[in-house]
Amino acid sequence: MNGIGNGGFSCTEREFIGRHHRHDPGENQCSSALVKHIKAPVLLVWSLVRRFDQPQKYKPFISRCVAQGNLEIGSLREVDVKSGLPATTSTERLELLDDEEHILSIRIIGGDHRLRNYSSVISLHPEIIDGRPGTLVIESFVVDVPEGNTKDETCYFVEALIKCNLKSLADVSEHLAVLDQTEPIDRI
Repeated sequence: MNGIGNGGFSCTEREFIGRHHRHDPGENQCSSALVKHIKAPVLLVWSLVRRFDQPQKYKPFISRCVAQGNLEIGSLREVDVKSGLPATTSTERLELLDDEEHILSIRIIGGDHRLRNYSSVISLHPEIIDGRPGTLVIESFVVDVPEGNTKDETCYFVEALIKCNLKSLADVSEHLAVLDQTEPIDRI
């Protein structure tokens, strides 16, 4: 998994980051992008990511989500965070949901946590992994640096959360892909 700071992105990854993940961090903000290659078709992975109302399907730190609205841009969700993290709730707004380009963007607008002015973009791109359909997932963010923390500490914390979410997304997607490939057609 790569982050923006290490410059270890492929040409394709850099192209998608430039196209879909442009953040303009202010002086007291940090920003980064992470990449994950998932051995599952893009439509299967997207079916999990696009569910703004059910992030707990793959995000391990979320215990409950209640969405308001009909999952259009501007819809809100209240997320309960599992214990062990320095947060209990988060109020998030859907900023972008593009089913054709497979892009979802959210902004945190409230809650009991230290992530102020946080917004993220996740984009999915089809690729071939080991001769099978796979998905390149890129997630980027920008966030204020909390008082008493450095940019590096803040980025490290948020990147760690995103890495856990992306690993879980890969695990869930790859498990579903295996089930998809082994289930008889008449049972689908």
